[in-house]
Amino acid sequence: MPSPKKKSSARKSATKPLLISAGAVLAAITLGLVSWQATAPAGTGSSGAPAVAGPRTDPAAELKALARRESGDKLAVGRADAPVVLIEYSDFKCGYCGKFARDTEPELVKKYVADGTLRIEWRNFPIFGAESEAAARAAWAAGQQDRFDAFHAAAYAAGSKEKGFAEHRLVELAREAGVPDLERFAADMAGGPAAAALKKDQEEGYRIGVTSTPSFLLNGRPIAGAQPLDTFTAAIARAKAEAAQR
Repeated sequence: MPSPKKKSSARKSATKPLLISAGAVLAAITLGLVSWQATAPAGTGSSGAPAVAGPRTDPAAELKALARRESGDKLAVGRADAPVVLIEYSDFKCGYCGKFARDTEPELVKKYVADGTLRIEWRNFPIFGAESEAAARAAWAAGQQDRFDAFHAAAYAAGSKEKGFAEHRLVELAREAGVPDLERFAADMAGGPAAAALKKDQEEGYRIGVTSTPSFLLNGRPIAGAQPLDTFTAAIARAKAEAAQR
């Protein structure tokens, strides 16, 4: 039985912020488990346990293949054939997700999505309870009327998460996002397809070991946490150069 001292050490190490390098993550996947930790200070909160998967022969290729590249994907921006794909696992109640959405993502869209270099695919990955899940379903419902990106911006606006994501608030956000048919929005939000889409995103994240938000895959390479813009621009430049060589 572990001593109290050992238990205390384990608890402390579990709360340390950790940026996992792509190499470390790929090695972990090879063993059947990925451990993600956002670079937020300890105590910001996360939940969920990754599922242990079977042996993989090419983990890097498996992660890269998670890019759906569906031309009709309502939760994506950018060309389906863009050389670089950023997959984002996020939660609308996550403060660091909001910081990324406000400070970094618009710059990536303006600089790289606009010129065809980058595609961004969002995955709803709620980890903070019922309101997180409700907001995820609402975002999907807004997407059915081509307003996902506008809803995304409204929900991540400064001060938005502090107002909560009760049903009436989600309708307000949909109205703010310009969703044209609010009755359809409410029905879609409560319907089975929204729940199924959310489950698909969650299962994908858990399968590769996502445990905190925001977490990213950029052409299959993990990036943990709301990193500075320079981290993403450097990673995009590298991924674009690698894609050009193939």
